[in-house]
Amino acid sequence: MQRRQFLATAATALAGCHEAPRTLQGGFAGIDLARGHALRDRLQSGTLPAPGVVRRAQVIVAGGGVAGLAAARSLRLAGIDDFVLLELEDQPGGNSRGGMVEGLACPLGAHYLPVPGNDAREVQDLLEELGLRQRVAGRWQYDERHLCHSPQERLYRDGEWQEGLLPVQGVGAGTLAQYRQFSALVQALGKAARFTMPVLKSLEAKRPLPPTHQALDALVFDDWLTQQGLDDAHLRWYLDYCCRDDYGAGTARVSAWAGIHYFASRHGFLAPGDDAPPGQDGVLTWPEGNGWLTQRLAAPLRAGGQLRTGCSVLRISEGRHGVEVDAYNHTTESVERWQAPRAIVALPVFVAARVVQQAPAFLREAAQRLHWAPWLVANIHIDAPLLDHPGAAPAWDNVLYQDANPGGLGYVNAGHQRLDPRAALTAPTVLSYYQALGDVPQGREQLATQPWTHWAQAALATLGGPHPDLARRATRVEVTRYGHAMSIPTPGTLGFLSKIGLQRPSGIRKQLSNGEQTRWLPTPATARLAFAHADWSGYSVFEEAFTRGHGAGLAVLA
Repeated sequence: MQRRQFLATAATALAGCHEAPRTLQGGFAGIDLARGHALRDRLQSGTLPAPGVVRRAQVIVAGGGVAGLAAARSLRLAGIDDFVLLELEDQPGGNSRGGMVEGLACPLGAHYLPVPGNDAREVQDLLEELGLRQRVAGRWQYDERHLCHSPQERLYRDGEWQEGLLPVQGVGAGTLAQYRQFSALVQALGKAARFTMPVLKSLEAKRPLPPTHQALDALVFDDWLTQQGLDDAHLRWYLDYCCRDDYGAGTARVSAWAGIHYFASRHGFLAPGDDAPPGQDGVLTWPEGNGWLTQRLAAPLRAGGQLRTGCSVLRISEGRHGVEVDAYNHTTESVERWQAPRAIVALPVFVAARVVQQAPAFLREAAQRLHWAPWLVANIHIDAPLLDHPGAAPAWDNVLYQDANPGGLGYVNAGHQRLDPRAALTAPTVLSYYQALGDVPQGREQLATQPWTHWAQAALATLGGPHPDLARRATRVEVTRYGHAMSIPTPGTLGFLSKIGLQRPSGIRKQLSNGEQTRWLPTPATARLAFAHADWSGYSVFEEAFTRGHGAGLAVLA
């Protein structure tokens, strides 16, 4: 029996069933908002105890997201073992962490990594180290088991599923013409100026920004689209979805540079009939999302004793002879003081500005100018496959054209990467539903105050359209909240951050990687502090965070 026949038969059989309503189980998971807010309040009130112990290391890494883990890796590769990494949560990884619901792995945040291009050589090296990438007969190949299995993505629109996320079924000639027009514009802009992933690679030798980047950075993406005469509703919906997916906010808020960069730094915009450039259309993914990567970055730090989770950084003080970092240990409920010649501040900019004493002007200004998007992930455990509407077969990424939830981005199936295809027909799985709240009024306040049932029921209701039996199949929903998930690249962000990133701190003349001199990686820094976080790129993706963390590690080594 073919998969679609099975689903149709299951739909017929279940249509007459009258199962008793479930008592939905669940709660908040992943991020301890109360922990961070309590420390913020105690810092403001001055009620924290004095440090009870003083510890020393050669380097202190503050923050255990992707940037902090990448910085620690660069130290390890250089033979530096005397360092410590301090992380607020009980599990490192930041936005790229994985979890478990009813024994099944699922993502708590970022869930994929596009096959990196040559500008992301640091990420390519990591994938080679992890055995995901190897040279075969002189050409690079990726392990097929880790590339997203087919079918990859589908769109629910007008009561049926279509392959791919760009609306193509039933659209008119005018829509197709605007698809081709936008594709040509992306291609032309990509030839006029470099759009790289990570973005810092296009800024190394260029100051100020190239004129093309300056012009795009000055405009909201919506306004630029209007100037080009691109007003088709289907195209506008798709571009808004893409921006919310990567930046946490839509085309009415992000810059035109960000909107173009989304496509020009990767495989371009593919209009119907276009072919993706060879080797650039693959996506690496795992049941736990990018948590697969961060778990492996963290493993040697756990084994070596450098990783300290449940430790909130309270104060970072830079002196003439070294750095002092005070951290609250949530296990012992005490404050520890760490001293080192240098430190890497791999914290979000708004946190770094709070804890760095006598913060440099560029850090204070960045904290005032940047804006962050709240984010939500609802992991829904279902005990059996769902009924489905006609059209494209069940895929890894499933998006709704008209999502009833503001900022809704659809869901990924955590069981899609199973090697046994029969399991997809019968086994339980987890659906990870995403919601970007950067455009939602009081979105952050809602995250902090609404109960988990509010978000769970909203996710179940909107997904009940394409899957009418979801409420009967769902057994548990775990909601992960990010109050400041990612920096939003609003107009002017690129220009401001590019000036900061190109300031080379005094005393650094070269950088070493595996014993060889390498090119300078722009890293915001002072004499003893190197700053590393995706915020310094203006938006949050794995390639940006990892490369900035790697560069900060090289900076303190130099």
